Order: sequence, then structure tokens, then C-alpha cells
Amino acid sequence: MKRNFIFWETIFEIPKLKEDIRIIETEIEDAAFWQDKVNTSKVLANLTKLKNKLKNYLKLEVLLDEVKVYLELLEEAKEEEPDTITDAQKVLKILISEIDALELLSFLTGKYDKANCIFSLNSGAGGTDAQDWTQMLFRMYTRFFEKKGYEYEVVEYTLGDEAGIKSATLLLKGDLVYGYLKSEIGVHRMVRLSPFNANNKRQTSFAAVDVIPEIENLSKNIQIDTKDLKIDTYRASGAGGQHVNKTDSAVRITHIPTGMVAQSQASRSQGANKEMAMKILTSRLVQKLETEHKEKVEELSAGNKEIAWGNQIRSYVFHPYQMVKDHRNNIETSNLQAVMDGDLDMFIEGFLRT
Repeated sequence: MKRNFIFWETIFEIPKLKEDIRIIETEIEDAAFWQDKVNTSKVLANLTKLKNKLKNYLKLEVLLDEVKVYLELLEEAKEEEPDTITDAQKVLKILISEIDALELLSFLTGKYDKANCIFSLNSGAGGTDAQDWTQMLFRMYTRFFEKKGYEYEVVEYTLGDEAGIKSATLLLKGDLVYGYLKSEIGVHRMVRLSPFNANNKRQTSFAAVDVIPEIENLSKNIQIDTKDLKIDTYRASGAGGQHVNKTDSAVRITHIPTGMVAQSQASRSQGANKEMAMKILTSRLVQKLETEHKEKVEELSAGNKEIAWGNQIRSYVFHPYQMVKDHRNNIETSNLQAVMDGDLDMFIEGFLRT
């Protein structure tokens, strides 16, 4: 147990963490620090995050000590003391659960794991069923976001031809939101009896999830020539005001050299939609530049894979039995309804731990 604690101390970078906190606290004692309100806000937000990280580590230290005490109590407890044994087991279960949650943070140390993110859904092979499936995933994920307390804004929501949606894009804000949701990147497969087929035949449908970090200081990361942009305005095809507005202010921006497209219809202001679409497009371009040098780009983005058979990361089977299975680590559950209601922790945590 002591060995594990030393490992966590290394992962949490405790010496550096304490030094970073000390430096910032010294900095804010200077009156000049408070002159730049924008910088002040960012630095104080960072200080809060650093202190929370240190707080988690210190809590972990206390929990490990408590576990040790209760393990010793169990070893010393006699058979004629069943209440003591039961109480110790209950407390141990709670402590271990809390330790697992803190340990999970050690896997979220990537460059952009702390960032907010842009979350996209796109229908794939399967026709109307695929578009219906994409809308079902939209519901599943928004329920998950609400359970986690993430703030989200629907910036694009395109209805399907007969049912469902062709695509949706959401801007998410929350602690470590990109770090958690990057696990969902990939093709999601559904098997069910099709309600859109006259013979009620079994249908396999596909939809893709893509997640990119919202990158700050975009202008410092990339310069985009306005000559390379095609900007279109159109009437939003949202769900009657439930998700997006229905004015003529929607904006679609195409980056001609790459063919990359971003769109926004969240605001009634065309200017605001243009700004949001540009933010999404630029984030995607920065992410593209950062992944181009990697040997296996297709492992990092669903957008580089065909949204069809053979590329799925997870299958959702509604018929002839009920099951959800993650093909990356073989984690599965028969509680399909719970998953569709947003219970995704087992899959996300399983991905992060593998």
C-alpha cells in the first residue's frame, strides 16, 4: 500500500504542485498582478485547480491510512464480533471506492485533458435507422452530461430526412471534460428490429462520435487565410427551438484546402454564429495539425474512419437480446436501458484504465 502511495505521489507530481502553488501565491501578493483582469482571472482559476489537485492527494493519503486501520481491525476481529466485521467491511468498501475515483485522476494528465471540448455526432451507414440512432445517442449523451454537471450548448443540430438527426455539435464545459470524453471517440453500432422497415427486419446502424479540445489562444496556434474560407448562411433545421433557433442566421464555414466544415446555429445573431463556427473550425484544424505527425492518426479521430461495419468501438444490441459491449476492452452489460439513460461511467473508466 505504501508503494502504491509513492506511485500516486509521482503521478500527482506533488513537489512540483506545491512549488507551483507557492509561486502563484507569491505572485498575487504583488499589487501589479491585479491590474490585468483577464490574466488575473486565468491565474486564479489555475490556482484553484492546483489546490484541488493537492487536496485530492492529501485526501488520498488520509483514506489509505484509514484503509490500513480497518484492515487491521478485520484481522483482529473475532468471529463472535459480527457487527464489527460488518461495519469494517462497509467502511472499507466506501474507502476503496473513493480511492478508485482519485486514482482515476492519475490517468487524466494529457496535454488537453483539462480543456473544454467540442463534441460531435454524425450518422453513418444505415439510412433512416442510422439517423434515428444518432438522435438516440444525442439523448444518451446529454443525459450523461447532465448527470455529470457539465454545461453544454448545442451549436449545430441537423434533422434527418425522415426521422432522427444527421448531425449535432455541442460545446461542453466542465472539469476534465475532454479527458473523460475522448474515450467516446469512434463508431457506435446499433442492432435492432427496424421501426422504419415494413417487414420489421433486423437492422444494423452506425453513428460516429468525435471529440476535440477547445484550444485557447487559437490565433497563436494557427493562422487561417480568409481566402481559404467559404462562408454560407442558411436557415437552421433545429428541433423547433428545443435545441437551436430557427432563424436565417445559421452559419457554415468550409476550409477549402482541407474540406473541413464547421457550422453553428445556436444564436439568433449571425455574427455570434460565425464566431462560434470559426472557433470550432480552428480547433479542428489545430487538432489536425497536431495529429498529422502521429503514425496512427485513425486511432485518435473518428473522422478518419468510415462510419460503418468493422470500425465500431462499441455495440448496442436491442434485438435478439439486450447488451452493450465495448470492443476495446470487452467491458459489457445487459442493462441496455441504463446505458441509454446516460450511465456510461463503466465504459469511460474502463477505457482510461486500459
